[in-house]
Amino acid sequence: MKTLYLIGGTMGVGKTTVCRALKKELPNAVFLDGDWCWDADPFQVTEETKEMVLRNVCFMLNNFIHCSAYENVIFCWVMHEQAIIDRIRRDLDEEGCKTITVSLVADESNLRKRLTEDVNNGLRSADVIERSVARIEMYKKLNTIKIDTSGKTVGEIADMIGQLS
Repeated sequence: MKTLYLIGGTMGVGKTTVCRALKKELPNAVFLDGDWCWDADPFQVTEETKEMVLRNVCFMLNNFIHCSAYENVIFCWVMHEQAIIDRIRRDLDEEGCKTITVSLVADESNLRKRLTEDVNNGLRSADVIERSVARIEMYKKLNTIKIDTSGKTVGEIADMIGQLS
């Protein structure tokens, strides 16, 4: 049986870094970052582009699910609304697949610190800090397993997720 990990969290919480570590920890694993399915300049959020990215995500995930080479499929994206998670799951072929849905969370202080470092290193624009902090509360409402990343190493978080299967 395959395991599909859907890992959400606000910007800067550590999704991509943790998923890269998890990919190395799990056997026969493949990783898709939802941002890779919608990397455009200018970045445009319209009904058309939102639908396009969801189709892209589901297409890629279904291909990974159907590929016999992989036992573990890891996907991360912001996924701050239950409707996004539900929409993705609706269009996936999860037969023969155990799906684990996780939200990585962090307290405001830790999140601000991480994002400020990213801004100072030129990895993100300064406006991401307030946008990300504003989404913290949204994750509490989701039907997901919550893992607080505050004060934990990437390895510890990846181990926690890996133990969920």
